[in-house]
Amino acid sequence: MVQDLSRRSSAKKNEKEAEGFKKKLPNLLNAVKWLEEMERKESRKIRYWCQDETRLGLKTIERKRITAQGVKPIGKVQWEFVAYYLYGIIEPSSGDNFFLEFSHLDSDCFQVFLEQVSKHSPNCLNIIQLDQGKFHQSKNLKIPENILLLFQPPASPELNPIERFWQYIKDELSWNLYEELEELKEEVRTILTKITPKTIISLTNWDYLQKALTVV
Repeated sequence: MVQDLSRRSSAKKNEKEAEGFKKKLPNLLNAVKWLEEMERKESRKIRYWCQDETRLGLKTIERKRITAQGVKPIGKVQWEFVAYYLYGIIEPSSGDNFFLEFSHLDSDCFQVFLEQVSKHSPNCLNIIQLDQGKFHQSKNLKIPENILLLFQPPASPELNPIERFWQYIKDELSWNLYEELEELKEEVRTILTKITPKTIISLTNWDYLQKALTVV
């Protein structure tokens, strides 16, 4: 299981809390399954999703480059700070996924996203793991009946495998130069279309999730 997200651990991170989330997840899912069976004559299929947003823009994404020994790597870079946000969910066990484009981050956009996710998987109970961003917890949010939000500990992005999926997307975009934002959006759409469920599973189906999902 690879979880290198190429980012430093936050000083705010609580290591015990992060590890505790992994250990408690099977019991949480088992409790949700039990409640679902108690409240409904026929329990719905439970699906476990991982959710996040990422910023994509015209500023060049830089990555390491391989050159011959003694040759200094050179890459063209542009500094256009025009961007948009991609909201997404992935299901690590199946590779299913769903994405929407937005101009910014706020609870109104997140509300629209949740409503569309609800329609994407209408006949299931969709448990969505996500971070504790303020707009994820807005009092104005109306959570669809078939969605349950499961918040991971703060400052712990390594718990969410969609972070590695974002890294994959940005690696595909690295060193590319785009004149217009729509050109970048089209490229991202093409990448998302070509990514297979098998690839998503290989990137995101981490051991601790596999173990937890055995209960449901």
